Amino acid sequence: MALSLDTIALGVPQVEAAHAFYTAAFSPPITGDEQSAGIDLHGTGRLLLRRIDALAAETGTDPAASGFRGCVLSCVVNQPGEVEALLDAATANGATVVRPARKRLFGEFTAVYRAPDGAVWKLAAAGGKDTGPLRTPVKPVESAIYLGVARPKASKVFYEALGMSADHDYGDKFVDFTVAGGVHRLGLLPRKALAKDAGVEEDGHGFPAVVLTHIAASRDDVDTLLKTADSAGGRVTVAAARTDQGDYTGHFTDPDGHRWAITART
Repeated sequence: MALSLDTIALGVPQVEAAHAFYTAAFSPPITGDEQSAGIDLHGTGRLLLRRIDALAAETGTDPAASGFRGCVLSCVVNQPGEVEALLDAATANGATVVRPARKRLFGEFTAVYRAPDGAVWKLAAAGGKDTGPLRTPVKPVESAIYLGVARPKASKVFYEALGMSADHDYGDKFVDFTVAGGVHRLGLLPRKALAKDAGVEEDGHGFPAVVLTHIAASRDDVDTLLKTADSAGGRVTVAAARTDQGDYTGHFTDPDGHRWAITART
């Protein structure tokens, strides 16, 4: 059993408004059993939208916060025109441009926006130039979240203890982990470098309104991952127990305080 990032739970002021924004921004596929608060990023992971006070209560955290959240969500597409299309869709529905879409150092074509709920999103193209017509809707080839940490090398050791495998390892500059189909990639950068890359101020504190979620195969796997996280330098913040929905769920923080939920479905 290995930790994977199956769902990113976002705390938002109003679930209905946030759902309308992300539906417009990403044009997700709609299925018959789609939950009203769930967003499928075209098979590259899922967002779960929760009221910020309820999400904080689940993790035993005060919902108050200010400034940079210490994490940046990301969507990777094939070509620059698709970055521009996603940025246009987001800003037309209330997002604020932090960094406009353009080619940057080393030829990377990116844009950054702040969603109406406060989450910072980076859009990036896998290629440096358009090579064909734009697909409608634009479908990401990968989604990710990048966490600001004190030392990526130390955080890497923690996540490897939970079964994750490094994909790119640049020591204390940048580390990310191998990603499988249908889940989000996890990346680690120094907090200051992450804020600079996103174009935001580094200062911030309090609840980041993000809970990373792993769907475990069984209750035993939930217990094992929580125990491993605790022994590897994390901290179990909510002991595993059956929720009102019948799932078996526990919570931990990594050494830098980023919050995880481990849950086994009934």
